[in-house]
Amino acid sequence: QVHLVESGGGLVQAGGSLRLSCAASGSIFRINTMGWYRQAPGKQRELVATITSDGNTNYSDSVKGRFTISRDNGKNTMYLQMNSLKSEDTAVYYCNAKVASSRFGIYYDYWGQGTQVTVSS
Repeated sequence: QVHLVESGGGLVQAGGSLRLSCAASGSIFRINTMGWYRQAPGKQRELVATITSDGNTNYSDSVKGRFTISRDNGKNTMYLQMNSLKSEDTAVYYCNAKVASSRFGIYYDYWGQGTQVTVSS
């Protein structure tokens, strides 16, 4: 079993910054792509950013230039630095990881429980 735990959410004023963390633990042999997703009230969950195991990144247009995704493979941890926050960034942020639990195992999708980010205008 693999567990993902997010932290770092909270309340911040528009224009401020927050840094989210996602720590993976459990039966982990290798983590492939990791990503951040978010879901605002009444809306579908959407992609924020992804990062591959060798550091290639992808961002949604709405956060490009403001958010930075990174990861520490040695710590099985991923980060999301969020700058210039806007009220429309308010959502529950979820981390996702594709994890193999053995050398020849297949990759499964795992999700964290989510962390609330609220940006006040």
